[in-house]
Amino acid sequence: MPLDQDLDFGTPAPRGATRSVTLEIDGFNVTVPEGTSVMRAASSLGTQIPKLCATDSLKAFGSCRLCLVEIDGKRGTPASCTTPVEPGMKVTTQSDRLARLRRGVMELYISDHPLDCLTCSDNGDCELQDMAGAVGLRDVRYGLAGENHGGQDKDISNPYFDFEPSKCIVCSRCVRACDEVQGTLALTVEGRGFDSHISVGGPDFFNSECVSCGACVQACPTATLQEKTVVEHGVPDRTVKTTCAYCGVGCSFKAELKGNQVIRMVPDKDGKANHGHSCVKGRFAWGYASHADRITAPMIRDSIDEPWREVSWDEAIGFAATRLKATQAEHGRKSIGAISSSRCTIEEVWLVQRMVRAAFSNNNIDTCARVCHSPTGYGLKQTYGTSAGTQDFDSVEDADVILLIGANPTDAHPVFASQMKRRLREGAKLIVADPRAIDLVRTPHIEAAHHLALQPGTNVALVNALANVAATEGLLDEAFIAERCETDSFADWLDFIRDDANSPEAAAAITGVPADDIRAAARLYAGGGKAAIYYGLGVTEHSQGSTMVMGMANLAMATGNIGRRGVGVNPLRGQNNVQGSCDMGSFPHEFPGYRHVSDDATRAIFETAWKRPQDAEPGLRIPNMFDEACGGTFKGLYVQGEDIAQSDPNTQHVEAALRALDVLIVQDLFLNETARFAHVFLPGTSFLEKDGCFINAERRINRVRPAIPVKTCMAEWAVTQALTLAMGYDETVFSSSAEIMDEIATLTPTFADVSHARLDRDGSVQWPCNEAAPQGTPIMHVDGFVRGKGHFVITEFVPTTERANRKFPLILTTGRILSQYNVGAQSRRTENARWHDEDVLELHPSDAEARGILDGHWVSVRSRKGETTLRARHSERMAPGVVYTTFHHPETGANVVTTENSDWATSCPEYKVTAVEVAPANHRSPWQEERSGSAREARRIKRDDHVEPAQ
Repeated sequence: MPLDQDLDFGTPAPRGATRSVTLEIDGFNVTVPEGTSVMRAASSLGTQIPKLCATDSLKAFGSCRLCLVEIDGKRGTPASCTTPVEPGMKVTTQSDRLARLRRGVMELYISDHPLDCLTCSDNGDCELQDMAGAVGLRDVRYGLAGENHGGQDKDISNPYFDFEPSKCIVCSRCVRACDEVQGTLALTVEGRGFDSHISVGGPDFFNSECVSCGACVQACPTATLQEKTVVEHGVPDRTVKTTCAYCGVGCSFKAELKGNQVIRMVPDKDGKANHGHSCVKGRFAWGYASHADRITAPMIRDSIDEPWREVSWDEAIGFAATRLKATQAEHGRKSIGAISSSRCTIEEVWLVQRMVRAAFSNNNIDTCARVCHSPTGYGLKQTYGTSAGTQDFDSVEDADVILLIGANPTDAHPVFASQMKRRLREGAKLIVADPRAIDLVRTPHIEAAHHLALQPGTNVALVNALANVAATEGLLDEAFIAERCETDSFADWLDFIRDDANSPEAAAAITGVPADDIRAAARLYAGGGKAAIYYGLGVTEHSQGSTMVMGMANLAMATGNIGRRGVGVNPLRGQNNVQGSCDMGSFPHEFPGYRHVSDDATRAIFETAWKRPQDAEPGLRIPNMFDEACGGTFKGLYVQGEDIAQSDPNTQHVEAALRALDVLIVQDLFLNETARFAHVFLPGTSFLEKDGCFINAERRINRVRPAIPVKTCMAEWAVTQALTLAMGYDETVFSSSAEIMDEIATLTPTFADVSHARLDRDGSVQWPCNEAAPQGTPIMHVDGFVRGKGHFVITEFVPTTERANRKFPLILTTGRILSQYNVGAQSRRTENARWHDEDVLELHPSDAEARGILDGHWVSVRSRKGETTLRARHSERMAPGVVYTTFHHPETGANVVTTENSDWATSCPEYKVTAVEVAPANHRSPWQEERSGSAREARRIKRDDHVEPAQ
């Protein structure tokens, strides 16, 4: 489609307006919500008043003086952006007087601006150029000999955009965007008059507080802030709307292209998850889709010790199917399985679990949610009846208190973090429960009311203590409990939670958080108004992850903080489609829609649709697959878009399992760590080539549309279908991803009214979307819980078996960083590597001093499972006794040291609690030496084309 230019109304719509106002603009009556600006009211009529400082993503500013209007009964010519409508107001937007004034204003701007339009990168896409034409400017009386700001140095330090101050008109839109949209406040205006200029608060953009979200670039009306890709290739000429393939926020974007080359990604202002905002990854880090490392032709080899052989799709699919069928013939029907991807579309994931159940004839299907948010699914289903979060993201705008547990949204979910920060700056109170002092604990603009710096592994003791205070101090919502919750389970829970074993004093001895701090935080959460819980992997990746989810659900129910805006229990999902991969039946015990495989009626539905018997016994979870592979009974695995050799715990055990397989099929963009052990490599497609849907953390079903041709010549869903056919299952053959979505809707009640056509027509919706909720469901459990009455669960604290001791006296916990994503397969292949080119170990200076560890020096990190080496960073963020690292770089091998400990209910690994010792090092670990050899070989194969070509 042609380049999509959004209508800019000039100022935002008023929030919370309950009355309407009718006024007259240029002789036409218009009715708008109270609080609407004259400019926005005119735009709603189709009248575009000239403007430069105004844009509808920012509050009215009124500095450019270009949007002047005349209003009957009012003196002068007020700015339409800052003038609210009034009943009966009569406005004139165009007159000779206004035209003269506007031309005079534009002359001043142009006199201070380089007139290099023909060679400017923004030519044809410049608001200053457009406004000069709109006001009829044909001559500049003042000439160009005055203050012109010419000759100023261009700042090219940022890898994605340039800053050319000579073209700046000091409209302040970039400053306001950094404040109002992003919340970083990295930009300011310094000086006065002709000396006014934008300051980045550092030597340049790269070395400032700027987080490269792109909000300033998006807001700039000139070429002052411009994407390097636009400077190099010119203004794009067509647009495709799609969805980001990074975190679980699910931002909507417009891919803007010239031909089949992506020039830039622009956040869609109509995106219901991001409202026109973005982060550095979604906005700029999409270049991996065309990276030289991408594998675009299938490859096979008989043994992992042999070189790859490039083959046709038919030969690769035939080879894979033959090996899988031979494995089943020798080792039995349940000897093979698959792992689906949370980075693929729901249609692609659906076909993988369908292949396992219909063609493999077993339930050996799992997904990466196993190792991140499977406790969310279990815990919320037990208490509320559905395996997903309760709110839409916009709900945070109504929260009075935010309890943030085990999550770092400014790094892992930055667009939602900006929305949260706006609410905090408006007055909401924040409680942070995290062993590490994340950014939201204290910044120059935000400070948490409480930071509960608990010891890793003690979450359940903390949440029980919070509930104990509410229960013993009369802070429970008795009316909500009586109406909405089970009487018996509540009574049992109340007896349990009031016990002194759950008091703040008892919890203080376990968590290390002072009892008074726990008590104050509990009173704030239970008595401070509408309270919302947001949590991340610091909750789920524990041996009591499921218990903690149920503990939070108990607390929310007991205080009435569920079923309305501003409250809820909200998991911040990690990957772009991790919610969708779970929804599509990627767990070994559940069909799509979270229906257990042992249920006869559910099995009958799928047996009728797929014309194959369905196994009533749950299949193997990912950890069980590894154990059975090492034991010799599980011999074949299809891995779709996941790098389990890097992401899963106890790396050496994972590698031993992969080596033991008779056939390993990897489908991905790159030769990842898992591919080192593969026999078949099937190239995957990037999000820019996909056609389907992602489902984000708020249950929002977003369309993903292809912007460029498929580089592999075969859509990813078609590859899975081809393998399914080669395995002998040919009951249904799809011709498009839209047809797959139709089958999903037919067989999954919560998706009954969802189709590509509906999403293309109406935009995204949140499931359940069916006859009972035709417009989708932004807020869950409004009139009642999905399960009926809310169920309280006894959440006894059971200490993890992974504890510090004399040999391993420190506790390692892990997390993410803003510029990188998951295992880094995508983000490492972009300029984001300039911000984070290696994983480092953060440790408190006192721990470093006790061990003789200097800042920036190499250290060995040892656990009972393994050893790795990385660089140390002294950090006051860490409490003494706790160390922290990320896992974005494969050569780091963070998961070499993590253990096999896991959640009791779901087998989610306990990544967040590993006992370690740290010491100075002058060499890499044995695992790193071994891995570097095989990694060098993989790189040599790619760079030297050491692949036998297809015949």
